[in-house]
Amino acid sequence: MNLEIKALIAQADRAIKEERFDDLMEFYTDDAVLIVKPGLEAKGKQAIKNAFIKIAEYFKNSVVPTQGNMVMIEAGDTVLVLSQTLLDAENKESSDYSMDRRATYVFRNINGKWLCAIDNSYGTSLLD
Repeated sequence: MNLEIKALIAQADRAIKEERFDDLMEFYTDDAVLIVKPGLEAKGKQAIKNAFIKIAEYFKNSVVPTQGNMVMIEAGDTVLVLSQTLLDAENKESSDYSMDRRATYVFRNINGKWLCAIDNSYGTSLLD
């Protein structure tokens, strides 16, 4: 397992919890894609930042993401991360979205720095 990427994901989760969205953008490539919800993508850092602001509002500024089990598949400058992503929030019982997800993330090493290119907390459930 790539411990550097695992640590980066934990740091990103803290930035989401603390709503430090400018800091959060440092974890993404310039052309990154975030799956906001099935059928809705945010492309590029500004759109991703705006999406995270709306996600925070949806969860009444109380969302706390954590990662459970993780598997990483590395090929050169690319890593596929399969992760159990757990979300907690004050209004989680009324959420229309699963709070226990099987996420897929794609990281690329750009100039010696691992950055998230694809952030898909819904994982293969997009196929449903």
